[in-house]
Amino acid sequence: MRMPQTSRPKRVLLPGEAEIVYLDADLRVLNSGNFVLCAVTGAPIPIDDLKYWNVEQQEAYASLPVAIARWKELKGRSATP
Repeated sequence: MRMPQTSRPKRVLLPGEAEIVYLDADLRVLNSGNFVLCAVTGAPIPIDDLKYWNVEQQEAYASLPVAIARWKELKGRSATP
């Protein structure tokens, strides 16, 4: 299983926030919690509802539209159609 390389500085987790390493079609919990934060909106995402993430960026997304908009942003495309 490929482990992503990340050089992001650690930040202080909120109470109840999980620390996760996002993998291809899987994830690894480093510190358990009830939620993670959406990298785009900052909204809490319950762990049981977490479906969208980016392995390279090590980011979680609250919804498919948010994930697509972020993908377009990262690829240098306009986020609006």
